[in-house]
Amino acid sequence: MSVISVSNLSKYYQVHEKEPGLLGSVKSLFYRRYYDVKAVDDISFEVEEGELVGFIGPNGAGKTTTLKCLSGLLYPTNGKVSVLGFTPYKREYKFLKQISLVMGQKNQLWWDLPAIDSFILNKEIYDIEDKQFNQTLEDLSLLLDIKDILQIQVKKLSLGQRMKCELIAALIHTPKVLFLDEPTIGLDVVMQKKLRDFIKQYNQKYKATILLTSHYMRDVEQLCKRIIVIDKGKILYDGLLSDIVKRYSRYKLLSVELSEQVDRKDLEKLGEIKEYNFPTVTISVVREKSSNIAAKLLENFPVEDINIEDPQIEDIIRRVFSTKANI
Repeated sequence: MSVISVSNLSKYYQVHEKEPGLLGSVKSLFYRRYYDVKAVDDISFEVEEGELVGFIGPNGAGKTTTLKCLSGLLYPTNGKVSVLGFTPYKREYKFLKQISLVMGQKNQLWWDLPAIDSFILNKEIYDIEDKQFNQTLEDLSLLLDIKDILQIQVKKLSLGQRMKCELIAALIHTPKVLFLDEPTIGLDVVMQKKLRDFIKQYNQKYKATILLTSHYMRDVEQLCKRIIVIDKGKILYDGLLSDIVKRYSRYKLLSVELSEQVDRKDLEKLGEIKEYNFPTVTISVVREKSSNIAAKLLENFPVEDINIEDPQIEDIIRRVFSTKANI
């Protein structure tokens, strides 16, 4: 069953174009020239119950606009959107009680109050029973390891602690659908991992359907089996992350540990040398030949260890954006 259904969704903005300088400002008082910006341009996709899907693209690709249409904050220009059987822009109470939108650069916590006060306020807004509220708060606090900071003013918390509290505020009503827009932005690598672990646990525990945007490919790589790649308002790819690696990456990387120095020219006969800093050498080879070349390395060179790896997912996605290839 599709929890999220998007059919030919478009969202256009009319933007005023003004000539520079004082003269341009005066002209704009009497004559204004407008043009349409296609933030989202005729996209379609579906997300099944319990799926955790990565929604990725460069700045201005249309990711946040799509999430705002799905959560009902924006009215679509064209197309149909359905979430949990509701039309989002109608903002029905039954719909709002079952979704949540978390934006990494926005906050809903009261700055001068302890986080627990914001949670209690949300309890009343969402009409949550005391027993359910206490149990959910206990579960989420344990998962995020923040039981000891709930009574501290939000403005005195670190960025990572605030982000954890923001997640609890957004999830205290246990939404069935969760839209995460850059949830780990600005956090250090340790805190990013902790939040990734939490998102995965929440998805598994509550069977929540999650649509995640992130500029950190590590988030997407570790959380999402399926990805939707969007650029300039259009979907370039929708499918398994593993498939885009197999179908679009034409090479693999052989990471080799040598026990003795080897002439670089001998190694260049096998593939492109990406790095040679004894005892480590990294060789880029054609995907189909990687196993044979690995066997040649083991047979003809003083190899202590060897790994066959796919290139970084960032490199693959960057090539998708730069070539706009039909993948």
